[in-house]
Amino acid sequence: MSNWLTVALMRALAYVPLPWVRSLGWLLGHLLYGVVRERRHIVCVNLRLCFPQRSPAEIHSLARRVFVRFAQAWLDRSWLWHGSPCVVRNRLRLCGEVAALEGDEPTVLFAPHFVGLDAGWTAMTQQLPRSWTTIYTQQSNPGMDRWIQQGRQRFGTVRLFRRADGVRTIVGSLRQGHPLYLLPDMNFGPQESVFVPFYGVSAATVPSLSRFARLAKAQVIPVVSQMTRRGYDIHILPAWTDFPGGDPIADTVQMNERLQGYIDAMPEQYYWVHKRFKNRPVGEPDVYR
Repeated sequence: MSNWLTVALMRALAYVPLPWVRSLGWLLGHLLYGVVRERRHIVCVNLRLCFPQRSPAEIHSLARRVFVRFAQAWLDRSWLWHGSPCVVRNRLRLCGEVAALEGDEPTVLFAPHFVGLDAGWTAMTQQLPRSWTTIYTQQSNPGMDRWIQQGRQRFGTVRLFRRADGVRTIVGSLRQGHPLYLLPDMNFGPQESVFVPFYGVSAATVPSLSRFARLAKAQVIPVVSQMTRRGYDIHILPAWTDFPGGDPIADTVQMNERLQGYIDAMPEQYYWVHKRFKNRPVGEPDVYR
C-alpha cells in the first residue's frame, strides 16, 4: 500500500467509532497471523523462550492475541494522530503517580515496548504542560518516517533526539528539566550492549537507562501503557528508589527483572514481533533459524 493511501486510510479511520476500529484490528491481526509466516515464527520463538512452561497450544493462542493487539494499536494511530483533541483526551487516561511528572526534577521515563507506547507518549505530551523528549529511530521509508514524526510531535513541546545527537546532548536536556521518554528494552545490536537475562535468556540490552539516570542525576519513573476497551490507561508507577546503583550491568539486570513483572500482567500487549534475541553471546546458536 502506498504512503499516501495508508495515511488517507488512517485519517478516515480517525472518525470511526473506537469499537469498529478495534474490530477491524481484530480481523487484521488474525489475517497477519495467518499470512506473515516469518514474523509469526519470530513471535512464537520469543514466547517459547520466555514462557517454557506453556504448552505449544498455549503459545500459539498467545501469539495470535499478540498479532491482534499489535494490529489494533497500529490502527489506533489513526485517532491518536488525526482524531480531534477532545476525542484523544477522552480515550487516554493518565493514572497513578501523575503528580511526580509535574515538577522540574530531571526524570527518565522507563517506557517499555508495549503496543500502547504511542498512546502513552501522546497522553503525556497532550495533558501535561512540560517540554518532552524521546529518542527517535529513523524509518527506512521516507513517507512513513515523515508521518510518524508528525504524529509524535502533534501535541505539546517535544524534541525527537536521534542517536547521532549523542549522550551529552540528551543528558544536558535532562538536567534542564525536560523528561526523557526512553525505550531501552529492544535489541539495538551488539554495540554498547551487554548480555543480561530476560526471562532467563541472555539478551543484548543497552544499559542506557542506568547511564542517563546516573549522568543526569535523574529519577527513573516507569510508564506502562495498557490498551483497554475505552482507549488506553497510562500507568505512571512510583519512582525507583534504588536506581541507579554503582554497576550499570547490575542495573540493567534489575531493569529486565522489573520489566518481566509488567509483561506478566499483560503478555499479549508486549512487542514480541521484534527479534529480541537476534544477537547471541559467543558460541550460542541463532535461535530464529
